[in-house]
Amino acid sequence: MAFEWDRMHKWEDNHERAIIEDVEEYICEHYDIDSTVEMTPEQYIEVEKFWQEYEFSIMSYGFRTVLENWTNYREEEGLDLE
Repeated sequence: MAFEWDRMHKWEDNHERAIIEDVEEYICEHYDIDSTVEMTPEQYIEVEKFWQEYEFSIMSYGFRTVLENWTNYREEEGLDLE
């Protein structure tokens, strides 16, 4: 019988969610903020630079998602990105 993993996407979703939550938690603790959307543009740039140094890390998915969420939030709220 061939190897199968039914509903593997559920496992993947759980891992992705955990990575995002870990990245969010660390950023919030580091900057003493309640939500990553509260980062200043300067803090965003710092996080982005860090992420670029570790783009092949398993945590990269979380950083990319957090930074995309920050950008989307700022655009939706009409806030400056810089």
